[in-house]
Amino acid sequence: MELIKQIKQAESQAQEIVEQAKTQAAKQSQQGRENRQKALAEVEVKRKRAIEAAVAAAESQGAAEVEQLKAKAQKEHSQLREKAAGKMGAAVSKVIDKLKG
Repeated sequence: MELIKQIKQAESQAQEIVEQAKTQAAKQSQQGRENRQKALAEVEVKRKRAIEAAVAAAESQGAAEVEQLKAKAQKEHSQLREKAAGKMGAAVSKVIDKLKG
């Protein structure tokens, strides 16, 4: 009788150990999933920040290039206008001379 009682007690303890192991495994699995999700979220935030920084840098660089091009175009326009104005006087004089002539 005592042996049967000990066997049943051992079986009961073994079952408890198995249940505890299952519970522990489930907890560890859930913790692993949560850790992976957290890591993925952090990576996503870093990726978005990197993209935002790259976009901001590109916008800044683009704006600087636009300003440089505007200044260059304005300078070239002014030079062309000055050059044309100088030639305009000579051309008007030639036309007037021919008309008088």
